[in-house]
Amino acid sequence: MLPVIALVGRPNVGKSTLFNVLTGTRDAIVADVPGLTRDRQYGFGRVGPVPYVVIDTGGLVENPVGIEAQMRAQTERAVAEADRLVFIADARAGLSPQDHFVTRELRRSGKPVTLVINKAEGLDEDVVAADFHALGFGAPIAISASHGAGCDELMEHVLAGLEAQPAAAEEPGTIRIAIIGRPNVGKSTLVNRLIGDERVIASDTPGTTRDSILVPFERDGRAFLLIDTAGVRRRSKVEDVVERASVAKTLQAIDEAHVVILVVDAHDTIAEQDASVLGLALQRGRALIIAVNKWDGIAQEERETIQRLLALKLDFVPFAPLFFISARHGTGVGELMQATVRAYEAAFRTLPTRELTRTLERAMTVHQPPMVRGRRIKLRYAHQGGRNPPRIVIHGNQTNAVPDAYTRYLANVFRKRFDLFATPVFIEYRTDSNPYLRESRVKPRADNKSRRGGPGGTRKKRHPKK
Repeated sequence: MLPVIALVGRPNVGKSTLFNVLTGTRDAIVADVPGLTRDRQYGFGRVGPVPYVVIDTGGLVENPVGIEAQMRAQTERAVAEADRLVFIADARAGLSPQDHFVTRELRRSGKPVTLVINKAEGLDEDVVAADFHALGFGAPIAISASHGAGCDELMEHVLAGLEAQPAAAEEPGTIRIAIIGRPNVGKSTLVNRLIGDERVIASDTPGTTRDSILVPFERDGRAFLLIDTAGVRRRSKVEDVVERASVAKTLQAIDEAHVVILVVDAHDTIAEQDASVLGLALQRGRALIIAVNKWDGIAQEERETIQRLLALKLDFVPFAPLFFISARHGTGVGELMQATVRAYEAAFRTLPTRELTRTLERAMTVHQPPMVRGRRIKLRYAHQGGRNPPRIVIHGNQTNAVPDAYTRYLANVFRKRFDLFATPVFIEYRTDSNPYLRESRVKPRADNKSRRGGPGGTRKKRHPKK
């Protein structure tokens, strides 16, 4: 399981800015306004020696009023979920009474705390850190989140001694499947249907599943490991203490899985939290399948309306296939498992360099890259850079100017050519160096020297006309 790191502190010290740096995203809204972050924000950390889940929180306030009380409750849940805490203070504002309050709250948790003083650019670190030693968390680490300075060193310190725990022992080639979705959409019922046994509790009461449950089983000669997760509720509705870790557990399950199945209720609509967790699975590069459950008993005209709404709300994952099932009666479940195997095989498929390059050339023949400052972008060849998800590296000139729309076009071409079913295709560009430019830098031309009259050169004297 991935370690969980929570960013805490009083309002407006730069927690959301640091969250965006650590996740390599812009998921957290950043502005110079105290209390902008209210709910917890989750992401996968990219900066540091090991992968982890990072949580952005609202500010901790000593005597909260109104919305501040909800912000404090959200932060307390994040502290309870986390393995380690990053306490962020403001180097320019100095030590404040609110920082002392945060210190008392974090000491109560008993979790390891790293003290960070943010906005330290251009300041003497020793002078800035002097007052903060009084908090008793050891020497503070000075960073500038807005510039990304010191963040690598910070996470090396925070994550020291932590490793992502290995998945449960399993047979080689086992397909790990994370079953995710909101409470009461039928995740546990689907797990029981797949294994043919009442392995997990299935109930109409939302929140029956409290933790991620690993269920190994075999089907059609293939080994599987199902990860049934607790439902992801809208954060404002997560009040039960035992549910406080459900979101972090779901993200950990996504990280462990090869294929993610998002279960939605056909009688309900795609909610914001569904799209959010699906986006996190996409960010992690997992193969995605969407199972629309409780499909039985819905009239044909309603089915067409539901399908149109799903297509509109899931347009950011057009490659994710939809399966309309009834977990209770088993309708469509066999096709769902066949699709899971197909998605797994696509995610780990070997893509020959020669065929990748040929496919790239054919794609450019049909639809050429755009012009940039009067010059055509040239993409020369492609090769595979990784699996799960399939990563294709394309070499060429001016590749930093390739539009997102053209990248999506190429990803769709590769997906169709190599049958990369249900999996995202990551494309990475590399710009080839100019050999003529390199040569001109290494070997300056002699005639340039002679014209300038520099060392080794001679300037011819002009003779006046007679």
